[in-house]
Amino acid sequence: MSGIKETGGVAATPSQHSSEREFLFTERDFKRIRDKLYDYAGIALSDYKKDMAYNRLVRRLRELKLNSFREYFEYLDQEPDEFSMFINSMTTNLTAFFREKHHFDFLAQEIIPGIDREGGRRMRVWSAGCSMGEEPYSLAMTMRSGPVNTDSWDMKILATDIDSKVLDCGQAGIYSRERIEGLEPEVRNRWFLKGKGKHHGQVKARRELQQMISFRELNLMHNWPIKGPLDVIFCRNVMIYFDHPTQARLLDRMADLLKPNGYLFVGHSESPFRLTDRFKLVGKTIYRKVD
Repeated sequence: MSGIKETGGVAATPSQHSSEREFLFTERDFKRIRDKLYDYAGIALSDYKKDMAYNRLVRRLRELKLNSFREYFEYLDQEPDEFSMFINSMTTNLTAFFREKHHFDFLAQEIIPGIDREGGRRMRVWSAGCSMGEEPYSLAMTMRSGPVNTDSWDMKILATDIDSKVLDCGQAGIYSRERIEGLEPEVRNRWFLKGKGKHHGQVKARRELQQMISFRELNLMHNWPIKGPLDVIFCRNVMIYFDHPTQARLLDRMADLLKPNGYLFVGHSESPFRLTDRFKLVGKTIYRKVD
């Protein structure tokens, strides 16, 4: 692209496909993105995510009417509110109700009956990386609909994410009707209200579910204002963005929060093995604290 100067007096190498792009995107630009993400959120962005980084941030350049990534980084350093937008743009929010259903089946058929047999009537669950709320709402439905009658139980779910925008969505509990089309009719009818008027085509989670869940913004690299002990932690498809030393630290902190024999659920491509000896595998991507 003609008329674009290299920064700092040193020639900057354009990223692959830069000639086809609206803005010049150099290796230096990508490194700045990687460094900021890692320093703030512990996210280790792989080389192959270069195109993804460009595609997500170019929207911010357009919205801010900026002419280059150099201008964007200057703006980012000067405007603290933009950093939240930067993090929101760069974090992935792929989610669905009852994603990896076997996890929720295990919760309903093994964990809750086990607590019941021990005489417990209290559950504390953490959904770490909750995105737009489908996971914590799936947890709430499972905790209220299993083979054990939990109507009188004290059950709370903490739902956290680094992305403030998705937390707003989870807090509202409003989704397009298509998001729940895959659920059984009895589940849809019991737990969701159909929108009318301006909310036609949308559904809202019932108040009974919303009252169980507290949505909070949380950076896993910072302090965790969470009181244990917890019975269950869902941290699925989150640790894949961290390097192994960071994963090991997170696993140790999670083990500290769990009660003896508490459970950790992770994503299908994640494994605590070789990172910690504080968990043992008890099911498909389901781990139990051993100390």
